[in-house]
Order: sequence, then C-alpha cells, then structure tokens
Amino acid sequence: MNIRKATIEDIDILIKLRIEYLIADRGGLTAEEKAAIQTQLITYFSKNINNSFIAVFAEKDDCVVSTAFLAISEKPANPSFITGKTGTILNVLTYPKYRRQGLATKVLNALIDEARQLGLSSIDLSASSEGKPLYQKLGFTETKTKYTPMKLQLV
Repeated sequence: MNIRKATIEDIDILIKLRIEYLIADRGGLTAEEKAAIQTQLITYFSKNINNSFIAVFAEKDDCVVSTAFLAISEKPANPSFITGKTGTILNVLTYPKYRRQGLATKVLNALIDEARQLGLSSIDLSASSEGKPLYQKLGFTETKTKYTPMKLQLV
C-alpha cells in the first residue's frame, strides 16, 4: 500500500473521487449539478493543489482505494486559532472492499502531519455516525461553543 500526496497531475483523479464521494454522501447528483461541480473543481484544484488544498491517497496497484482532503484557510488570528490558519477535512472516502484495514487512519494521519508542518491551529470536520469513532480515535472532539452555526445560502 502506497500513501502519497496528490499532485497537479492528479486533478482528474481528484475530480473523480470528489464526485464519487458526493454521490455516495447525497444519494446522487443531477446531471446539471455534476457538470457544474466538475467545472468548478478543475479550476479549484488547478489553483489550490498543495497550496491551500492537500489530498492524500492510499493506493494499491496504482489505484486510489482511500483518500481524504484538507482545505486550508487563513483569517485574522484569535485565541481559538492563534496562527490564523485552520483546516477542514473533507471527502474522507475508502472504497468498501478496503474498509477496516486502517487506510483512512493512514491518510488522515498524513493530513494531520501536513497541517502541523504548515502551522495550522486546528482542523475541523463534520463526522458521520460511521466516521465518528475513527475521528475520536485520532483526537478529534466535539466542538462546544457559545455560538450557533448558521449559514446564508447564496446559490
């Protein structure tokens, strides 16, 4: 099993993995959603790979069997993110045949190591019920805050 960071040459693989993740997570995508997402991902990955976006792959026989993404953002520091840099884990995906072999742990640990090297103050994620035990094992804790998460959907 080979664990490695994605490179600019992996954009097609990254797009495939993101689309497959979204289809599994949402139960499908419309043709219009898929086309719009693919178009945005080409631009996003070209601009951000190994800058404000890192992906790690677990490969077997040159095929990706597990992956996780880290999106990095920078904002004015506060006591919760003293370096001003934080990360968000996205797209944790291991194909069914390769689950329960520690691959997600390996790709996540590689991303956590990268985050430490880059000086991130913290990493956030949204855990599914299936993923929560893994994230807890890696040291993630539920966020307790006096603030209520809110969102204004613009598109």
